[in-house]
Amino acid sequence: MNTATLVVFISTFAFVSVTPGMCMMLSLTLGMTIGVRRTLFMMAGELVGVGLVASLSVMGVAAIMLATPEFFWVFKGLGGAYLLWLGIQMWQSKGKLSVPTEATQGPPAPAKALAIQGFVTAVANPKGWAFFMALLPPFLNASQPLAPQMVVLLAIILTLEFASLVLYASGGRMLSGFLRQAGNVRLMNRIAGTLMMGVGVWLWLG
Repeated sequence: MNTATLVVFISTFAFVSVTPGMCMMLSLTLGMTIGVRRTLFMMAGELVGVGLVASLSVMGVAAIMLATPEFFWVFKGLGGAYLLWLGIQMWQSKGKLSVPTEATQGPPAPAKALAIQGFVTAVANPKGWAFFMALLPPFLNASQPLAPQMVVLLAIILTLEFASLVLYASGGRMLSGFLRQAGNVRLMNRIAGTLMMGVGVWLWLG
């Protein structure tokens, strides 16, 4: 893989990665309510999901997955319903993802649950599978070994994806600080809850 190809790939995926999407909105929401540090658990699950989707897309498995809409219908339905339920709880200033008030203090969301949330959001979107099927093959050289090329491309993809997730989570954290200073914790929970519900609906419609 030559330098020119890498430059084009990095430029293309950097633009795509930083564009608002389900995973970025999820990162923004969690950054707002639980902070950047704990959002890293969600990011870890999301990056595993993105890496899996990208790898399977190159292997051709994505074509089979997209040909079985029943699988995605069930997966998307469950994932979307879960995110919608979380959003409703956050809107009501309840649950482990909302910003606690004096009346809603409780244990933080488990790291495992956050990681699963990120993984499901990344894997359950058919558009993500279709995107990687369309994006990755043109950048692969059939005359060279596939494995080294995939390692390089996956490293670039995950690095750019992680940077974008951190950027969105940091933005959410800044918004959280502004609303906290204004004493609007309940408003912050409602904004975050609305975003979370939006991600759930987005997952259904994706």
